[in-house]
Amino acid sequence: MSGHSKWANIKHKKARSDEKRGKEFTKIAKEITIAVRTGGGGDPEANSKLKLAVQKAKAINMPNENIARAIKKGTGEMESEAIEEILYEGYAPGGVAIMLDIATDNRNRTASEIRHLFSKNNGNLGESGCVAWMFKRAGFISISKEEPAMDEEGLMLAALDLGADDVREDGESFEIITSPEAFMEVKEGLESQGIKLEDADIVMLPENSVEINDLDTAAKIIKLVDLLEDHDDVQNVYTNISIPDEIMDKL
Repeated sequence: MSGHSKWANIKHKKARSDEKRGKEFTKIAKEITIAVRTGGGGDPEANSKLKLAVQKAKAINMPNENIARAIKKGTGEMESEAIEEILYEGYAPGGVAIMLDIATDNRNRTASEIRHLFSKNNGNLGESGCVAWMFKRAGFISISKEEPAMDEEGLMLAALDLGADDVREDGESFEIITSPEAFMEVKEGLESQGIKLEDADIVMLPENSVEINDLDTAAKIIKLVDLLEDHDDVQNVYTNISIPDEIMDKL
């Protein structure tokens, strides 16, 4: 199982409380602002990073005024704190690797808080490069097998024709892997053919996985990842965890 897709499925099953929804809005707003500052301006059609962030905002029903405000912060039309992007790396219990996309206006505060979360939950925040070699940045698209628009063979041909690197089966979904550069073309090409996407993003995919067969260890890892995801400065959490279905069903 893929560390990203299985974890995405876990997240999708969680009820969205108002508090969690508010945090989602805050994190997407940061992503939009950063995309404007680093990706080439405030026009989504000329800035693919911004276009993806806006699509993600609309997918969670983020109000248009919030989107517009985040764009203006990126262009400098509205005053905003300086946001720094950082990649943190560490280990969860069981030797599972964790990578964090961080967006913060206070590097020292964030480092202290993240280190505390790791140490309090049987993990370890590591040095830069300690687990990065286990992951690769890639485009990731997930499509439910119940999606009626296309059969497996047709989906594979369509994705590869659009420039995807790989199409593979994962449980109840098909996964399409692309280079970061080809991601938007593949995503929009599939959508233009009427295919509904479950998940689509630029992610850090694990090159290998660590299987956790112990219920207690799996519970500790999921608790740590939940706490990290809830932190205001953590944009994304990536792991190379692999949990068998029989263990997952007990969590």
